Amino acid sequence: MDANPLILSAHLALVTLLVLLPLALVTARWLASTSYAGKSWIEGLLALPLVLPPTVLGFYLLVAMGSQSPLGQAFAALFGTPLAFSFTGLVIASVIFNIPFAVQPVQRAFEAIPQEVREAAQCCGMTYWQAFLRIELPLAWPGILSAAVMTFAHTLGEFGVVLMVGGNIPGETQTIAIAIYDRAQSFDHASAGAMSFLLLVISLVTIAVSYGFVERLMKKRRAT
Repeated sequence: MDANPLILSAHLALVTLLVLLPLALVTARWLASTSYAGKSWIEGLLALPLVLPPTVLGFYLLVAMGSQSPLGQAFAALFGTPLAFSFTGLVIASVIFNIPFAVQPVQRAFEAIPQEVREAAQCCGMTYWQAFLRIELPLAWPGILSAAVMTFAHTLGEFGVVLMVGGNIPGETQTIAIAIYDRAQSFDHASAGAMSFLLLVISLVTIAVSYGFVERLMKKRRAT
């Protein structure tokens, strides 16, 4: 079994997580602390990747990053390579289609923090950032961990958007999900089965360990 697609998928998932999680923290905190007429539209826009078919999202991303688009032309002029069908293009697409998986759990975690806690921090003389780093982040940690795990696991298994934006270039854009499809199309069922089983085990272990960690954290918090 070729390990390169799995390594590429893990690399893509890690880079996506490092780029998206800080943005998700800021966005989720802002959504959790604000209320105005257009908020539902913004939340709906951020949740679109959950309901759009991957091919639809992938098509629009491909058009936005293609060689005829302003973004694609600017990237090619700066770096001499196309944005679509490249690892950089995969990262951009991965960040976009993972937005709801990163933002929603963190937003719910921030919304669960009582307003009295923030007011108490202000009464103690804490600045906004002091209260955010010392109080809100630790309280929202279960949601942040869930967002990180879901983003990582979802990136590992994503197929439709990756195929549309990155194609099937070995060593460059061929993730493990694409490799499984490629092996199945070639009737190499042994390799496809081995890759599928490996991806299944990795996803299950990752999610189970994170759930167990969150449960222990919540039990410890309730005990204190």
